[in-house]
Amino acid sequence: MIELHSFYNDGSGWVCRRCENELTTKKGPKHKHSRMFREGESESKTPQLSNLALAKWFDAARRTLICPRCKVTELVDIS
Repeated sequence: MIELHSFYNDGSGWVCRRCENELTTKKGPKHKHSRMFREGESESKTPQLSNLALAKWFDAARRTLICPRCKVTELVDIS
């Protein structure tokens, strides 16, 4: 497993460590519906994901990760 400073892989994707820490300290409201109904094929223009700290690939080569929330980036060195 690749070790990164700002991100870690939780099995479902790369998660920003800083944002996850900030979001877990804030208590969010409990949802009435299951995640499938909140995320699924939502017709809302702005669906709310269950993990807001999930990172995205910054480039097409998939060598750099970016957190959409705090904009931190990190190079993923595969070699």
